[in-house]
Amino acid sequence: MTLDARATASFAPRFLLSGYYGFGNVGDEALLQVIVERLRARWPACAVDVLSGDPSGTARTYGVEATPRMDLGRVRAAVDRADVVLSGGGGLLQNVTSLRSLVYYAGVIRAGIRAGKPTMIFAQSIGPLDFWGRAIVRAFCKGIAGATVRDERSRALLSSLLPGVAVERSADPVFLLEPTGEPLDLAAEGLAGDGGPLVVVSVRKWQGADATSRALAGVVDRLAAVYDARVAFLPMGGPSDAEVATTIIRRCASTPVLLPEYPLGHAAQIIGRASLVIGMRLHALIIASRLGIPFLALPYDPKVTGLLEDLRYPVAPLFVPGQPLPPAAELDRRVDEAWSRRDELAAHLLSVRPQIAQLAERNFDVLNDLVTKGRG
Repeated sequence: MTLDARATASFAPRFLLSGYYGFGNVGDEALLQVIVERLRARWPACAVDVLSGDPSGTARTYGVEATPRMDLGRVRAAVDRADVVLSGGGGLLQNVTSLRSLVYYAGVIRAGIRAGKPTMIFAQSIGPLDFWGRAIVRAFCKGIAGATVRDERSRALLSSLLPGVAVERSADPVFLLEPTGEPLDLAAEGLAGDGGPLVVVSVRKWQGADATSRALAGVVDRLAAVYDARVAFLPMGGPSDAEVATTIIRRCASTPVLLPEYPLGHAAQIIGRASLVIGMRLHALIIASRLGIPFLALPYDPKVTGLLEDLRYPVAPLFVPGQPLPPAAELDRRVDEAWSRRDELAAHLLSVRPQIAQLAERNFDVLNDLVTKGRG
């Protein structure tokens, strides 16, 4: 270890993380797990404080400090204690969810800037933002120390809103995920290994839910009838995902199964055993990409489209939820194409993985530069 590396390892910064943590969303918890692991790898003596919807659960699971995210007095105190404030990762700076959500996340950024703390937009997707959303980001985020974003679209948007800020395109930290956990017994879920190929479906609530559920029921039935696939719905966003999956399952003539709400390690194992993933959830697709599992995307949000562009993924989405559906024959064709090209798609994902992992690591390189500058 060089002298500079030893100095970095012995430095003990306090990081405050703001994100959608503590709500049981597997994708966001994957983000938190990887971020905490990477912070500790670079700064073994660092302290990590997480703004969480479940502070005791977050503290217990990740061995961190955790602050109730809606206790504004304690949030301000956490900002004052921090050496660095990180907003991310995830899709926080958007107002499709609600304007209130955007004001909350942008408000944490503003609090960090006002307190004189190096404050960074970290591994985020930016937008969609309407007129008021753009105005909030411009006003609240003025003065940030730096930014990394998960796709080129986000880089262009944030750069236009914050001229003079260095906005670097990176990739989602979950591309660095190392799957863990005890081996999972799929037979207990009715998915014995001697059955047909496994297809994993990850859905969420979104616009046009009735049309989406009808179309997916037809896709599931085709996979079962034509390819003898065992189809399993994997809820990654809590009970609401399970509710959507149940609606689709009830419309199927075949017999797909609804899996439990697995912790991250087991969810990754399920995806890793699949022959094909059909996904709305961004992190279902990212985990599939990380493991070289071919997929068909349902890009309900620009962040999913951004992922497909950055992966240079060679097959079109299955369909876009909330937009007019293609004819049933076209959906069948897209399913058949993805199925027949599975080996090619898996090889493509494995070929781009080193580059994407390097981009994911850039989040922490940029953060390291910020921390080093702050010490100067």
